[in-house]
Amino acid sequence: MRFHTRKWVKPQDLNPNGTLFGGQLLAWIDEELALYSIIQLENTKVVTKTMSEINFRSSAKQGDIVEIGIDVVKFGITSVTLKCEVRNMMTRETIITIDATTMVNLGSDGKPQPHGKTQIEFVKDRLQ
Repeated sequence: MRFHTRKWVKPQDLNPNGTLFGGQLLAWIDEELALYSIIQLENTKVVTKTMSEINFRSSAKQGDIVEIGIDVVKFGITSVTLKCEVRNMMTRETIITIDATTMVNLGSDGKPQPHGKTQIEFVKDRLQ
């Protein structure tokens, strides 16, 4: 799994228990999955279609740094399915795992559009 993004848990990210609010974490994950998909599919029109069971395994508190990891499960005709793990860099514990999130590539009409991708590409390789 490639870990791309780190987030610093700040006071505004906490729930009444003083730990990271799950909704905030899911927003960070959804944004990171969208950005990853946009780069892979080379299209800014990408949306989240489905997300599998979300398994909260531990938490984070103010001041902790969390790291978001993403891996491609499969490329579909108009979609890419990703798995995600978030870990707490301070405690080394996994906070959450999501086995499958489907991101859909859209055309200018807002409907699913084939993307033609079959494997992970790195920006550095596109520049050569």
